[in-house]
Amino acid sequence: MQYLLMIYRSEAELGKMTGADLQAMSAEYGAFTQSIIQSGNFKAGDGLQPSTTATTVRVREGKILTTDGPFAETREQLGGYYLVEAKDLDAAIGIAARIPGAKSGSIEVRPIMVYK
Repeated sequence: MQYLLMIYRSEAELGKMTGADLQAMSAEYGAFTQSIIQSGNFKAGDGLQPSTTATTVRVREGKILTTDGPFAETREQLGGYYLVEAKDLDAAIGIAARIPGAKSGSIEVRPIMVYK
């Protein structure tokens, strides 16, 4: 089964990190990504640009409405994701717990819908 692991973090805290801290975090993510590629769990994954680059789209009464920024202001913003293959929710949670961002942010684990 496939699961989407959404990485939430504080962009404000990320902005306070030093260059060395950012390099260390990048190295951690690189090692984690390589480990799930080698295990066969990795399907896709990417980091996202800051939420200030987001555009929210709504259609109301046939009209397209856009708003700059994310849907809602929160303490943590969606910063990236991994799409993984895991045998069950427990296995997906185990993978999510190894994501470096879980130490300072949160990881939302969601099963991918299967259409038949």
